[in-house]
Amino acid sequence: MPRPLWAGAISFGLVTVPIKLETATEKHDVSLRQVHLEDGGRIRYRKTCDIDGQELREDEIGKGYETSKDHVIPITDEDLADMPLPTAKAIEIVAFIDRAAVDTVQYGAGSYYLTADGAVAAKPYVLLRQALARTEKVAVAKFALRGRERLGLLRPLGDALLLSGLHWGDEIRSPAELAPPVTALTDDEVEGALALMETMSVDSLGDLDVTDHYTEALQEVIAAKAEHRAPKPAEGEEAAAGPVVVDLMAALEKSVAEARERRGETGNKGEATVHEMPKPKKKAAAKKALAKKTAAKKAPARRKKTA
Repeated sequence: MPRPLWAGAISFGLVTVPIKLETATEKHDVSLRQVHLEDGGRIRYRKTCDIDGQELREDEIGKGYETSKDHVIPITDEDLADMPLPTAKAIEIVAFIDRAAVDTVQYGAGSYYLTADGAVAAKPYVLLRQALARTEKVAVAKFALRGRERLGLLRPLGDALLLSGLHWGDEIRSPAELAPPVTALTDDEVEGALALMETMSVDSLGDLDVTDHYTEALQEVIAAKAEHRAPKPAEGEEAAAGPVVVDLMAALEKSVAEARERRGETGNKGEATVHEMPKPKKKAAAKKALAKKTAAKKAPARRKKTA
């Protein structure tokens, strides 16, 4: 069981819920060490004082704020604990919002489970969780963790409450400079993309059969090196980069057909076709243009504004 990162309370109006904060995710990465290529020795980083050159233990190292090149103001753990910050020991719910109103680009600042701290906290904890579960809203909360104040969304996940950390608005880069130039698309091309999306749709991430092949391949490389043998070849064909698409409609229709084949769809459904949008008849277009012309003649001319 992981140790709690933080202990405090959720402030929900006049309701206080004592809680503990625990990480909601865990990593399964394969860790690689840095070594000396000549003899395989481990590369180690030692913390030393730049004044006397002494190597320091962790309990001899503190924090400080550099005001100039030669002056540092020491900041102790007691200084940080006594900061006049309302969220230092409380997760403050400031508002409720529709979950769909939060752009997913703001996610990514950590995910944490909140656990009720003691029997007294159980009832208000369950009350908040059930109230959130009955709506499409999530709680917007402020909290302090690891030396900074953060913004997060609080929502139920199973029988627990999950706090998802958010990036502050000014931390999100504008996409304007990265947007491609204005490009004309036909209705047929858009309909083709929608057809492909439909054939590739699933109800949830749990329905996907996906594997971390990189970690598997790295573990095989390590095992092979330890056993002085060549790594086993990868199963299946290696995914190659596709050519630049010239005929977009043909590529979409072929993609739809392949996606349906992977899903095991046969018969009429297997015949992937992207239907063209019906084109307006020339007569109807001509009538519409004539009507606009007539209306323009009847409309009175607007006066020019004068200063």
